[in-house]
Amino acid sequence: MHRRMLCCLLAGATLLLVCPGQGPAAEAPAVYVGSDACAPCHAGQLERFLRYSKKAHSSKNLRLMAKGLTDQELTGCYGCHTTGYGRPGGFTDFAATPQLADAGCEVCHGPGSLHAASGDPGAIKGRLSLADCDPCHNDSRVRSFGYKPLLNAGAH
Repeated sequence: MHRRMLCCLLAGATLLLVCPGQGPAAEAPAVYVGSDACAPCHAGQLERFLRYSKKAHSSKNLRLMAKGLTDQELTGCYGCHTTGYGRPGGFTDFAATPQLADAGCEVCHGPGSLHAASGDPGAIKGRLSLADCDPCHNDSRVRSFGYKPLLNAGAH
């Protein structure tokens, strides 16, 4: 129970820092908090995700490949290989947002601050479909890189 309370307190504090001057009554948009915020309530899923999912460690590959890519090519990789790149509160760079440098839970399930704060299943995308995989695992990328989405892989 203490872990859940800590998770809620941390997520609430994150919301206050991201949205200063807005109290609990204001409807703040969900922001990215990183996969570690999922651990207090979803420890087993996160542990399996970190162990078995290739995308859970995608920043390692990005850093290795960065030396051979132009800045434009590298930022093109960020959309699928980091969490929330190009979206409010998402990954900006390895120094400023290291907690979002890997493709984590929120890539598929959406920004998790509201869910982490409330525990409300309706505050995050729970059930996913193949259509949710399309932004990164589309026909063009499947042909170019030879991979397919694994809807039930990793933590699930």
